[in-house]
Amino acid sequence: MVRRPGTDERGAGTVLAVAMMGLLVTVTVAAAGVVGVVATHRTAQAAADLAALAGAAALQDGGDACAQAADVAGRNRARLSGCQIEGWNVSVVVTAHTPSLPGGVLDLEARGRAGPAVDAGP
Repeated sequence: MVRRPGTDERGAGTVLAVAMMGLLVTVTVAAAGVVGVVATHRTAQAAADLAALAGAAALQDGGDACAQAADVAGRNRARLSGCQIEGWNVSVVVTAHTPSLPGGVLDLEARGRAGPAVDAGP
């Protein structure tokens, strides 16, 4: 078999392997970022729900609903950024920070509301 000059392809596999490793690292970092955002959002939503429930319980007991909601939100790795009381209902907004991502840290908000169930009657 006769080879023509300049058609040697030795090393092409190495270039392809390095390119594929770079793609794999990029996809892995992106997937880790998405997982971090989703996990933080779930944490924020859980904190909002628990803070609203704690605030409603404190309101029913005659305590400070927003202070109780802030305490519960803090214990669940979030910060209370809004609290509103309407009658026996407590609505809260909490903020949670994502872990450090390649684009920086994100603040994710979640809302929760709690109060007595309304009796619809017969």
